[in-house]
Amino acid sequence: MGDTKRFIEELQSAWRDEKSAALTYSAAAEREKDGRRRDIFLRMAAEEAKHAERWEKRLRELGAEPGAYIETPAEMQRRRELVVQDPQVIATTMAAAEGNADGAYETLAALAPTDQDRRAFADAGRAERAHDRVLKDMAARAEQPRSRLDTILGRERHVRGGGWIGQAVYGLNDGLGAAFGIVSGVAGATHVNSSFVLLSGFASMVASALSMGSGAYLAVKSEKEVHEAELSRERHEIKENPDEEREELSLFYQLKGFSEEEANAMAARMAENPEEMLKTLAHEELGLSEQAFQNPWRSAASATAATAVGAAVPVLPYLFIGGLAALITSFVISTLAHFAVGAAKVVVTGRTWWKSGLEMMVIGLGEAAITYGIGLLVAPLLG
Repeated sequence: MGDTKRFIEELQSAWRDEKSAALTYSAAAEREKDGRRRDIFLRMAAEEAKHAERWEKRLRELGAEPGAYIETPAEMQRRRELVVQDPQVIATTMAAAEGNADGAYETLAALAPTDQDRRAFADAGRAERAHDRVLKDMAARAEQPRSRLDTILGRERHVRGGGWIGQAVYGLNDGLGAAFGIVSGVAGATHVNSSFVLLSGFASMVASALSMGSGAYLAVKSEKEVHEAELSRERHEIKENPDEEREELSLFYQLKGFSEEEANAMAARMAENPEEMLKTLAHEELGLSEQAFQNPWRSAASATAATAVGAAVPVLPYLFIGGLAALITSFVISTLAHFAVGAAKVVVTGRTWWKSGLEMMVIGLGEAAITYGIGLLVAPLLG
């Protein structure tokens, strides 16, 4: 008697699930513009409705009225939210539901009182598995979110300030500013003694380049090491507490606006691929992304080379001419270089080029004026 009661309850649940799935597929078909996907959704809706009719008939044979199918407002809202999603999201979500339905039919087959019932549930299970395969194929054929996102981002102008381009721009900035200030200060203190200016200028160039390069290398390397350590801890948590991590991922999806049922389905599907689940959790929970980190050697090389080039600009005139002419020439080309570097910063900042260039030029002139004044003040102390 107990098994019969449970069988009826499970059959009523299957009837409701099939009615719900039929309505969802029909709603998805109404909104679908692609003819192929619309036909698939319509065929699945018809098959789910056929299963619902079959279970309704069987329930009446067992003396159990299925009653009227009435959805709650929450269920209707979830359906409306689902069918407006990208086809890939719809297919993935419904594939998870089909997988759950297949499991439910295995339970019903184990409880079935007759061989005819068991054959019916076996047929229904095969249909659900077929739906699952079709939906997975649809999801695979649908334009994938990553490729779509890459296409969109490729049309937009985004540059990571922490990448090698950013390291190069800011290396030029740092080298030029530091060397211009030192050359101006030494020129003021030594009354433009070319030998002292050259020595201090090249020392500044080497020190700044090595400092920027090593700093860039250590910064990127440290970030990657922290990233790898966090991934290792997260991987261990997934291995030791898979249910908890799956629940955590589901909660992240719910915070993004998915219903609990949809979030659970997506988290369960993600859990089938532990490495993808790891990357998703690392991004959602820790804000980490493998693509955010550059090669430390590349960052170091770009920072070192750019800093050396920037630092060489104020020193070059003293290699060919001396005295006041070298000071004036250094001042002019360094001022222009400051403007050029400032304008080039729009590559990573996105600002208006002439405003950025003018700002950099004013700052550079200010540095030179201050250090030259300090040099003049220090000159009497040098004898």
